[in-house]
Amino acid sequence: MGIDRLLHSIFLVCCFLSLGSCAGNGRNKFALEADFESEMWAAVEVDTTQAGLRIYYPHLGSVGLVTGEMPDTSSFNISFCCAAAFTGQCLNEFRHSNIAGDHVSDGMGKRYRGFRCTRNNGAFVAYNGRWKFLHKNYSAELDSAAAYFGSGFAQEMMIHGGVEVPHTRMASSENLFRALCEIDGKLCIADARDWGTFGEFINNLLAAGTTEALYLDMGAGWNHSWYRPEVNSELIGPAVIIHPKTHDYCTNWLTFWIVN
Repeated sequence: MGIDRLLHSIFLVCCFLSLGSCAGNGRNKFALEADFESEMWAAVEVDTTQAGLRIYYPHLGSVGLVTGEMPDTSSFNISFCCAAAFTGQCLNEFRHSNIAGDHVSDGMGKRYRGFRCTRNNGAFVAYNGRWKFLHKNYSAELDSAAAYFGSGFAQEMMIHGGVEVPHTRMASSENLFRALCEIDGKLCIADARDWGTFGEFINNLLAAGTTEALYLDMGAGWNHSWYRPEVNSELIGPAVIIHPKTHDYCTNWLTFWIVN
C-alpha cells in the first residue's frame, strides 16, 4: 500500500470511529462498524430471515432527504437510496410544492412547503447526528431539523411505539410495499419480498420486532432504488439496482451516506 493510500485509509478510519453509537428516536448517535482488515466490507447488510421481508441495514454515517435530482450509483459515498415522500403530479420541472407534506432537505436549513396529504400521519427527522420517528405532532421537529441544517419528511405511519397505528390505506390494499423502520434500535429499510396486502406487510413487520415503521413511496415507476452492499477503504464498491428507473417524475429520496 502506498503512503498516500495508507494516509487516506487512516483518515477514513478516524472518520468512522468518531461517529459514536446509535439507537432509535434520537437516544444515541449514528453507528457505523467496518472491518478494515478485509479488502471489502459491508456497507449494507441484507436480512432475509424474517418471513415475507427483505430488510436492508445500512452502516450509516448519516441519513437525510435529497430533493430535485436522485443521487446516482456513481455517488460512492452513498450506501442506500430510495423514494421517500409521495409526489403529487408528473411534472417536467421540480417544485418543492409537488412533494406531499412540508419537508427539510439537502442541508439547506429551510423548511419547504409541500402539498397537504391526508395520509401523512407521521414523519421522520434527522439532525445533530440523531434521528426520530414522530406520530401526528411533528411540525415542531421539522422546524428543529431546519434550524440544525438536517432533514425531515412526512409520510404514512404504520407502526409507532411497537403497535400498529390507524392509517388511511386499507389493510386489503395490495402492492409491493416498503417502509423505513426501527428494529432492535437500528434504522433500516424493510421491503416486502412479494406482492401482498398492506395488512400482511404490517403483520410481518410486527413479527420481525419493528417498533417504528413509516411508509416509503412505492408502486410502478416510483420504486426506483439502489444500494451498495460493500465498499473498500476508498468507498468504491458495486451498486445493486433494487428496482430500475422508468421515469423522471420522482421528486425526493431517502439517502444514506457512508461517511458524514
